[in-house]
Amino acid sequence: MRLLRRTVLGAMLTVVPALSAGGVSAARLSNPVAVFAGIDKITGRITTFDVYVNETVQYGALQVTPKVCYSRDDTEAQKIDAFVEVDEITLDRKIRRVFSGWMFADSPGLNAVEHAIYDVWLTGCKQQSDVPAPNVTN
Repeated sequence: MRLLRRTVLGAMLTVVPALSAGGVSAARLSNPVAVFAGIDKITGRITTFDVYVNETVQYGALQVTPKVCYSRDDTEAQKIDAFVEVDEITLDRKIRRVFSGWMFADSPGLNAVEHAIYDVWLTGCKQQSDVPAPNVTN
């Protein structure tokens, strides 16, 4: 009986540290640029566009503003998420918040913005963009 207890206890001591080490999540990396895709449902055209964090880009009648954009280290499985605010400019020129929350690039259907004409979803985060940074002057 003691031998059985020692064997079970030894097995548990071996498995628990392995589970603990594998369960540690990778540190999130903050990125200055969020990458979105949008579809115009009337034309069927899909557009990819970069938006700097805390800046606003207009896509059709929608204004997209990422507040943070996180990714993981290249050695880890990529889990890209961003906190995003999306406003709609209505026909009477009022601004109405249509989305405020987290978007996940690996689950675009989970929290994508679904508008009557435009859909917008997060596709990634990156450190640099071909689009000039908003505070850079030439």
